[in-house]
Amino acid sequence: MASPKKKAFALRLDPGVHAAVERIAAAELRSANAQIEILLREALSARGVKMPIAKPAKRGRPPRDT
Repeated sequence: MASPKKKAFALRLDPGVHAAVERIAAAELRSANAQIEILLREALSARGVKMPIAKPAKRGRPPRDT
């Protein structure tokens, strides 16, 4: 499920671009969606666009209520 802080939208990609993104994502053990976000952040950074640092996703099980 998407985080409430993330914006969801449809993205149309050329099949060759999508296949390349999926190959890179698999090699880096990421989803294609996460890989696209990383590629976009890298492109924005290369253009000098300042971006806030994203918090890493929480991992593991949620704490047990006692």
